[in-house]
Amino acid sequence: MDATATTYLPYALLAMGAYALVSPLMRVATTGPNAIPSDVAVVVSNTLLVAMALGVIAYTGQEFTGHLASPKLAHVLAAGVFLGIGILALYRSLSAGPVSVVTPIFAMFLVFSSVIGFLFLGESFTARKGLGIVFAAAAVYLVSGA
Repeated sequence: MDATATTYLPYALLAMGAYALVSPLMRVATTGPNAIPSDVAVVVSNTLLVAMALGVIAYTGQEFTGHLASPKLAHVLAAGVFLGIGILALYRSLSAGPVSVVTPIFAMFLVFSSVIGFLFLGESFTARKGLGIVFAAAAVYLVSGA
């Protein structure tokens, strides 16, 4: 494993583990007796997200306001729009459908993000990566019961 992998791999694994709990928890929260509407759940959970991110920024001493003038801010804002659309749609779909179907379909974003990385960001494509994408898509198809 190269040195850069040791810096991002623990965070990727933590993200995977944490994100694995989001859909089941939101499904429970947005269905049945005393269900919270999915749009309210988005606001509550993402308010906590913003508070946590501000806490990390303060704890690590990162500068904040200067980055608001960055020419890359447009990318951050566009990502925020798509994140908002995605989370609103995910929570709504979890309030209406089973986690075992909704989450694999949602997880196809991993396949599409990988393809975007190859096609538009100049990331290296190999036969092994291509096969992994095919298997990921097949797994989502099989797990979702489509």
